[in-house]
Formats: sequence, C-alpha cells, structure tokens
Amino acid sequence: MKVLIIGGVAAGTKAAAKLKRMDRGMQVTLITKDQDISYAGCGLPYYVGGLIDTREELIVNTPAKFAGLTGVEVLTGREAIKLDSTAKTVTARNHATGEEEHYTYDACILATGASPIVPPLPGMDLEGVFKLRTPDDAIGLRDYVKSTQARRAVVVGGGFIGLEAAENLQAQGLTVTVVDLASQIMPNIFDPEMAEYVKRHLQSKGIRVLTGNPLEAILGSGRVDAVKTGMGTLSADVVVLSIGIKPNTAFLADSGIELFKGTVVVDEHLRTNLPDVYAAGDCALVKNRLTGAPQWSAMGSSANYEGRTLAQLLGGAEVRYPGALGTGVVKLPGLNAGRTGLTEAAAKAAGYDVETALCVVDDKAHYYPGAGSFIVKLLADRPTHKLLGIQVLGPGAVDKMVDIAVTGLSMGAKLEDFSNLDYAYAPPFSTAIHPFVQAAYILLNKLSGALESFTPAQYAAGEAKDYTVLDVGLQPSIQGAVRIDLASVNGPLEGLDKDAKLLLVCAKGKRGYFLQNRLKYFGYTNTRVLEGGTTFNQVRVAGVAASVTPEQITAVKALGFLFDKRTPDKFNGRVITRNGKITAEEQKVIAEAAERFGSGEVTMTTRLTLEIQGVPFENIEPMREFLAQHGLETGGTGSQVRPVVSCKGTTCQYGLIDTFDLSQEIHEKFYEGYHGIKLPHKFKIAVGGCPNNCVKPDLNDLGVVGQRVPQVELDKCRGCKVCQVEQVCPIHVAKVVDGKVVIDPNICNHCGRCVGKCPFHAVDQSTNGYRIYIGGRWGKKVAQGLALEKVFTSREEVLATIEKAILLFREQGITGERFADTVARLGFENVQEQLLQDDLLSRKEENLAAQKHLKGGATC
Repeated sequence: MKVLIIGGVAAGTKAAAKLKRMDRGMQVTLITKDQDISYAGCGLPYYVGGLIDTREELIVNTPAKFAGLTGVEVLTGREAIKLDSTAKTVTARNHATGEEEHYTYDACILATGASPIVPPLPGMDLEGVFKLRTPDDAIGLRDYVKSTQARRAVVVGGGFIGLEAAENLQAQGLTVTVVDLASQIMPNIFDPEMAEYVKRHLQSKGIRVLTGNPLEAILGSGRVDAVKTGMGTLSADVVVLSIGIKPNTAFLADSGIELFKGTVVVDEHLRTNLPDVYAAGDCALVKNRLTGAPQWSAMGSSANYEGRTLAQLLGGAEVRYPGALGTGVVKLPGLNAGRTGLTEAAAKAAGYDVETALCVVDDKAHYYPGAGSFIVKLLADRPTHKLLGIQVLGPGAVDKMVDIAVTGLSMGAKLEDFSNLDYAYAPPFSTAIHPFVQAAYILLNKLSGALESFTPAQYAAGEAKDYTVLDVGLQPSIQGAVRIDLASVNGPLEGLDKDAKLLLVCAKGKRGYFLQNRLKYFGYTNTRVLEGGTTFNQVRVAGVAASVTPEQITAVKALGFLFDKRTPDKFNGRVITRNGKITAEEQKVIAEAAERFGSGEVTMTTRLTLEIQGVPFENIEPMREFLAQHGLETGGTGSQVRPVVSCKGTTCQYGLIDTFDLSQEIHEKFYEGYHGIKLPHKFKIAVGGCPNNCVKPDLNDLGVVGQRVPQVELDKCRGCKVCQVEQVCPIHVAKVVDGKVVIDPNICNHCGRCVGKCPFHAVDQSTNGYRIYIGGRWGKKVAQGLALEKVFTSREEVLATIEKAILLFREQGITGERFADTVARLGFENVQEQLLQDDLLSRKEENLAAQKHLKGGATC
C-alpha cells in the first residue's frame, strides 16, 4: 500500500510513524513545505521567555532522524499545489528547483495544518512584527527583543498562545499590553466571568489587557514603534500577532473536496468526501464529542490522537475518532487555567437545560505548605445531572481537575457517578474528599435545592441589589455588611425578618452555605449564598464606601497607587512621565482620568510623576485601562528602579547636555527594562544638565551631571591684568598665577562658563562629558553622593555604568539597605573599581536570574 502524507509536525508525523510500525512493508512518503517536519509548536512561547534555551530543544525530529527511526521517506521543501482524486495524484512544487513534481497514492492523508492570520492592515510588514507558529518565529522574536533591547510589547490576541507570549515577554523584562477585538480574553473557551477574573489577575501582575479593542494599524518607519487601536495608540518596540489561525487548504479549492470555512470536513473515520483521501490535525473539521456538532480542534493533542487513529484505520483496525472536547490548559503568571467540555453559552445553544456552580475548593490539605485553591465552574444538565463541562483556575495542578472531567465526559458520567470514587489522597497532593468530588457535591446540592445561591454572573448583573449582605467570613471583610459569627447562630438573627432577602457571603462560599442551612432550619425563607465568595467576587454594599484590606493596599501599591489613610478606600495613583516631560494630549488624558476616576485633582511629585488624587479602590483597574489606551502607565513604587528625574537640560541657559533625551533612554532601559527585577531597596536616578544641581543628582542613589571640561592653551594666554576667564568663573577656581591662567582640575566643577571668554582664545577648547555620582540619599538619613574619578565622554559609557551600578546593588546589596549603605559598607574605592570595569556585566544573566531580594525594603 502506498500512502502519501501531505504535512508533518503533529498529525502527519504521528500517522507516518504509526503506519510503519504496523506494517514495515508499507510505502509511506511524507512531503512538507517546511524544512522542519516535527517540532514543539506549543513550546515556542517558552523559548521566547528563556525557559527553553536552544533551538535544538524545540526540534522533536529532524527529517533525517525521523526517516532513520521510522523508515518513512521524507521530502521537505515540497509544497502541494493540486490534488486529483480521480487520478490519485498530488502535484507539488519543489522550492529548491522551482519544478513541479507528481506523486501517486493509494491513500492520501491531508495534514497540512494551519497558518497564522495576518490581517490586511497597514504596517504588517514592519520590522519588529512577529507571528508565533514555527521555531524560526520564536527564534526571530527572542533575538529581536535582545538585539534591539525592546522594552514595550503589544500582543494582539488574547487566546492561549497570545497570553503565553505575553507572560514570556514579560519574563524578558518587557512591559506588555494585550489587545483583543472580543469583549473578553479567551472567547468561546472560558465563560465571561471566568475570563474577567483572569483579566483582573493579569493586570495585577503588570500585564495590561484591553478587550473590545480592534487593531487598526501598526505604525513606524521601517521598524514598529506604535500600535493604533480603536481605543488609541499604544507605544510598542515589538508586536506579536496572535489573532488566530487559518487552515492550509487553499490548494484544495478545485479538488472537489468538502470544505467548511477552509477546514476539511471528515467523518468519525477521518475520511473526506473524496475516495481514499483522509484529513487530520489543524486542517480537519471533526465533531464535538458531546453534541456531535462540527468542531474545529486545532490543538497539538488532538492532532496526535487523530494521526494515530488514522494510521490504525488504514492498517485495518476497527477504530474510530469519537470527536474532541475542546480540552485546553494554559500557564499564566501565578495562575493556571484549564477547561474541557461545553461553556455555559455553548451548552445552552446545544439545547441543554444548564445548571452551574462556581466554587472555591482547596487544592491540597489546607495545612500543607504551598496549599492553594481551585476556582471551579462545573456545568451539568439539570434534568439528567449529566456532566457537561468544567473550567478551573488556580496556582496549582488545574490539569488534574480537567483530566478527571475529560474521563467523565467521555463516558457520559452523571454528577452522582463521582460521589465515592477512590481518588488518591495524601496532604501534599489532594484533600481527603477530592476537590473535583467537592465541586460535584456542591452542584448536586444546588440541583436538589439544598444550596440556593447567586452565581458571580448573576451578582455582577445586579440580581442581588435588593439583598442585605451578611458577612460570614472568619474575619470581617465587607464594609457596611451585617457581621455574622457563624458559631454563635443558634436561633433567629436579631433584627432580621425571616422573609428578608439575605445574601450570605464568606471568603469561598462554604461558610455561607453552612449559615444558609442553619437559617433555613430557623424559618428563613429567602437566603442566597454568593458562589465564590470574596475570593472570586468584588463585593460592595450599596451606598457604603468599602474599606480596603492590607493585602489590597499592598497589591495596588506595586501598581503605583498609595493609600490615602484619611479615607476608607481611596488611593493616589502615580502616572509615569518618563522624564518629566509629557505632551499636551497626555496632559488632557491625565486630567480626564482625574475627573472620571478620581477627585479631579492632580499633583506633581518630587520624582516628576503626576499623581491623580482620590481614586476609589474599585476605580483603579478602570483608570489604569483608560490610561493604557493612551500609552500611559502607573507605577513608581517598590524596591525597584524608580522613575528618572531630570532638569531642563539644554533648554536651560546653563544646560550642557540633553537631559530629557538621556532621561528618556535611562527610563526605557532601566525603569521599563528592569521593571521586573527586585532590588534590595528603591533606586533613584537623577540627571542634571550642569553643576547647578537643580535636581540634586548627588542626593540620589545615582546622579548624572553634564560637564564641560575647559582646556587651557597656555601659549595663547597673555597674562592680562584683568583676566576675563578669572572674572567669569562662578566658583573662583580660575586664577592668574605667574602670568598665566590656571584652572585647578581637582576643584573645577566643569560648568563651562569660562569657555570662549578669553579674547585671545586661550580657553576656547573643552571636552563635553558626564560626571556620575553614586550613593546619595535624601530623607530621614541624608548621604551626599561621591563622584567617580572619571569624566565620561560618551552616553554609552554612562548607560553601561548605570547598569553596572544597578547590578552591583542587586548582587552585593543586602535586602532593606539603600545603595548609600551598600557603598559605605563595601567602601567607595571598591565600588568605583567595580563600576569602572566590566565584570558585573559579564555576570549579568546569572545575577538577574538569581532568586534575590524577593521581598525588598522600600516602604513607599
């Protein structure tokens, strides 16, 4: 039997290898357009982030290795351009020779996969715009980020690959914004309330997410520098397109094959409508295992299963491919997300009478170190109790919850079928009653009426607005709610009518259920438990300003919002201005943000950031999203490089250097570029244009001062009785000694005021440069920085020295101490010697990768 396989990677290579194992005498030929036939496509984002180090680790098999292992004839660089099912031939173009080649078959497998969608918008061909589908894409992206020292990334598309790309770009030190046309991230994968929780989580981790935001153009001259969206223009050094994929099936247009939106329609035996032509993988349209409806499942796992099943079928086995469930899992910063089966919307569209429960359950014994929670949304058919789907969020092994559901869905299980399953238990791994079983119990309680509740979606829609909120948590956490001590409830609640509408809220939902059970016994008729409690929901009592918890204060502080202790829930948010200079348009945006989200007042901080006053806690994320739409960000707190402060530089009559431009570059390289790097304490940088020291560079951790070093040509000096150079020197360092002007280099502050003042041109020459001060500090303890002995003459030297100072502070500083303390402890001469050499740069990668200063010392 002669089998021709078009395409490699997952489905094609899996089918080829299995065919040869089943029948070594079978003639199997695999042709593919690409040179790589088998690679880890799902690992590409992790190569970008550096978790996968080399290209070789991404390559599962080279063509030669695969051919040697399996006996399959592998022909790369062949692009299929025509299928003739009558003649049983495939025509392909050989890209090496340009010639057309013809291949015959007894059976043909289409495994051509899919390609990234690139919208027909301006700027798609600019340098710095990437897709993420092949190893070369990932290699090109990582190399570009490093070679250009990119600091700002925009990821277009909020699906799995887009979010994985965002996480890994952030891991490389970039500031990342995700934009998506849809109203939520992960559309049709997670239900809206689950996606909204993930969005809030990503934003808390510093990844901006702008949904309902269409891409309009990518801007730049030769190289990308911004992204134009429906909500405004976002600055960008690199763009990743993750909008979606389209099947590689254009060559089949005239073949007579049945296509649906570009996918090849197949039956449960993976047969197309053409004789002896089959399809598998990302180009094939299979069916949903639950509903039997057509479903496109472009996943590496599905492709492998389909390829293997197809090989078995061609080998004569009595097997079928029963369909896909849409199972998926994604790793995000500090949160994993998994799902399988139907979403609530899809289940209703399929005709099911859907009931759901959202619960928060322990992922292992609560007392075991590292224990966390699963946020579980479980779906079932109300009349039959048949399991329909699951969505799980949490820091731990969400995949095991999803995999249990996959087994149950595949076997048509009802919720009751899970009741007494003997799942593995030990404190490091699970709870005594498995978390999946707990979720099933909760949904069964809801179906039976034992639990009466509001889902988070119902709560967000306002269905609980007429209910009195009872706070049943272990500790009071909801401002304005009626506090209930669960342990003391042994009868009717004082002051609450038995027919009153009562919303029972705790941290997770469990204590709320216990209270409801007790209140029902005492005759209360209208109680509802809020599913997911305060863990999942943002609970507010109408008309009451909610006080914030210490955890919330800490969380938003890292985003640049400082708590106003005169209020229960208001913060002052710092808007970064890069170098103290912003445009008139940005001023308007900040003013509008202050009016819409804050008190309407804006103040200037000493670090030249703008601070929007009086922002309620619930307005923080909406305000950050609004600012992000206009390319602005909040921040400037924590044990990190702080925003750079700059004087007016060359716009001042005394300015010697362009401080705005230098400060902008320092901001991009060290505020944005080192944004994810923890230091022992805050690290402040100031740039002054001259020795007037308007922004006190010598009272910062590191200060840069513009210099103009005069050069005296003594042969031109006339020894004038009234020396103009001496007269103009503001600090009286220039003096006429023995008939010649002398400028003591150890005292001169290099202000340059004397240059060009001699009528005989004795002091016309000078060297422009930069003086760097280290170890300054202002505050409770004052330290004046000391100048390095060298006057630097290039900006590159200055930037390198700043980086070395930051690296030295991270490597040799003690958590909680300021750089001045580090310099004093190590000795100025020691520190200066290290900064004037390059050893610190050679240890950079090791230094930044080290788990140091995980809790820094900055308190403001």
